[in-house]
Amino acid sequence: MLPNLKPLPMKDRISMVFIQYGQIDVLDGAFVVIDQSGVRTHIPVGSVACIMLEPGTRISHAAVHLASTVGTLLVWVGEAGIRLYASGQPGGARADRLLYQAKLALDDDLRLKVVRKMYEMRFQEPSPERRSVEQLRGIEGARVRETYKLLGKQYGVNWQARNYDRQQWDAADIPNRCLSAATSCLYGITEAAVLAAGYAPAVGFIHTGKPLSFVYDIADLFKFETVVPLAFKIAAKSPQQPEREVRLGCRDIFRSTKLLAKIIPSIEEVLSAGGILPPEAPPESVPPAIPNPEGIGEAGHRIHEGATDR
Repeated sequence: MLPNLKPLPMKDRISMVFIQYGQIDVLDGAFVVIDQSGVRTHIPVGSVACIMLEPGTRISHAAVHLASTVGTLLVWVGEAGIRLYASGQPGGARADRLLYQAKLALDDDLRLKVVRKMYEMRFQEPSPERRSVEQLRGIEGARVRETYKLLGKQYGVNWQARNYDRQQWDAADIPNRCLSAATSCLYGITEAAVLAAGYAPAVGFIHTGKPLSFVYDIADLFKFETVVPLAFKIAAKSPQQPEREVRLGCRDIFRSTKLLAKIIPSIEEVLSAGGILPPEAPPESVPPAIPNPEGIGEAGHRIHEGATDR
């Protein structure tokens, strides 16, 4: 008999793993990738936020079940992680969290409060007064385009525009390829965090009408302090394999900034700006996919991470 699975909280996980050209299965209770020559590579599935499955990957039902059990998001992507085809929800949205999120998104006044908070967190300044969501979206877009130009000058990159043809990916310029690879990594771990917290990826506030609208909203809070400068820095080197260089860089920057520990608290902070309390979860509700462990102290007793008995 195998011991009970104890998945790590999202904040303590490795950000992501890319798998290409291999059969994924569960052997002797372990999540493994088997290549064409039969060599097995063990993946610590319960310690990873999301696993990106690239073309040439095959996965068994047992492996999907194990990933779901430990709350690891599986994402089927195109080559270099550029296109997202499907994803497997680790637990999915909770009814109480989903209703809370939906109430904020459907009420125009509450939605504007949330959008203003997102603007404030993203640009570190209060949002302009008496502006609608659409106007704030336009202001944000203009600032983003200007930021791309400034980063291009800073890193010596010939930046034209955020424009490429997905059907002719190899024809895209290096800066666009680096940016797309970097943002796909960020979206992957953000979606994993959104789902682990019990929210719906499609119910967005600034972005709307897309399967990952809320993921884009939350990822944008961190994009320009993490992956976008990294993408320009790598593009300036004109590497032979820009997507691979970006992945490695994203993995390192996610670890150094402890990004996974920031995403879920940021979601709660953003939504709390609406000024309404989340509903109490009914007794029969499904708990979060990756619950945080309960503290050993009483209410109000603060335990510092890394503290040890003396």
